[in-house]
Amino acid sequence: MLLVFVVGVLAVAPWIGAESIDPWAGFRQWQQGDLGLDARILALRLPRIALAWIAGAALAMCGAAFQTLLRNALATPYTLGISFAGALGAFLALAVDALHFQWGPFSSMTLFAFVFAVGVVFLLERLARRDRGLASHELLLAGVTINFFCGALLLLLRFLTDPLRVRAMDQWMMGGVQVGGWNEVLPVVAICVPGLILLGGQARGLDQLAFGPEVAAARGVDVLRTQRWILLLASLVTGAVVAVTGPIGFVGLLAPHTARGFFGAGHRSLLPAAAALGGAFLVAADALTRLLEVAGRGSELPVGVWTALVGAPLFLVLLLKRKTKSE
Repeated sequence: MLLVFVVGVLAVAPWIGAESIDPWAGFRQWQQGDLGLDARILALRLPRIALAWIAGAALAMCGAAFQTLLRNALATPYTLGISFAGALGAFLALAVDALHFQWGPFSSMTLFAFVFAVGVVFLLERLARRDRGLASHELLLAGVTINFFCGALLLLLRFLTDPLRVRAMDQWMMGGVQVGGWNEVLPVVAICVPGLILLGGQARGLDQLAFGPEVAAARGVDVLRTQRWILLLASLVTGAVVAVTGPIGFVGLLAPHTARGFFGAGHRSLLPAAAALGGAFLVAADALTRLLEVAGRGSELPVGVWTALVGAPLFLVLLLKRKTKSE
C-alpha cells in the first residue's frame, strides 16, 4: 500500500500546477528535441519533484533516527536546532560575497550549511557528555535555544544585507523546492543518497538504542561509535537539504510518527517507510502549492509554510488518537 501511494503521488505530481500540461506530450516533445510548452514546463517540474522527494525522505529519516537516539518523540533536525544552524551557514554564504564560491555542482552554501549543522550537533553531544550530562528533554530544550539564537543571527544578517537580496533571502527562509534545473538537485542527491544508505545501515544499533544506551551496550553495541555515526550522517544529510531548500518543518516530525503507526518501531522497516512517506508528503505539498497563487502577488505559497499549516493540525490529530488509544 505504501509503494502504491508513493508511486501514485510521483505519477500524478507532474500533471499538477497552475499551468495544465500533458506530461506524455512533454516527454514526446523532449525525445523529439521539440521544446514546446509542455516540454519546457515538464523540464522545470521534474527536478522540483525529485528535490521534494529526496528532501522529504531525508528529513523524515533523520527525524526518525533522532527520535530514537534521544528517546524523545519531538526530536527532529528542526526542533534540535540543526536545520536553523544549517540555514544560518547557508544564509551567511549567500549574504557575504567574499564567502561565495562554486565548485562544480557544490557551492559555499552547501559547505557552510553542513559545517554549521555539524557544529550544532557536536555542541549538543558535548553538552550530553558533561560530568552529569543532560537528559533527552534537556537536550531538546538546548536545541530550541539554539533555534532562537540562530534565528536572531539570521535577523541580524537580514538587517545588514543589501536590500536587493532581502527578497531572495526571505523566500529561501520560508522553505521551498523551486529550482531552475538538475544542477541544483545533483549536490543534494550526491550527499543525501549515500548518507541515507549509511544511516539505514545503523538500523540494528538504533533498535538497541531504543531501550537505552546501557541495554544497547550490554547487547554488544558500540554505543559511542553508533551515536556519533548517526549524528554525523543525519547532520550531513540535513545540511545538504537545508542549503538548497531552506528550513522546512514538520516533515521530520509527522512522517516518522505516521510510519510507526503502520510499520511498528523496528528500524529496518521504520526508516525506509518514514523516508517514503516523508518524500511523498513533500511532493504532494509542493504539488498543491503550484496550484495556489497568493492573491495579488502572482506567486506560489512557499512549501515550508504549507507543510507547517498542514502538518501542525495533522500532528495534533495523531497525538489525540494516540492518547485515546492509551486510555
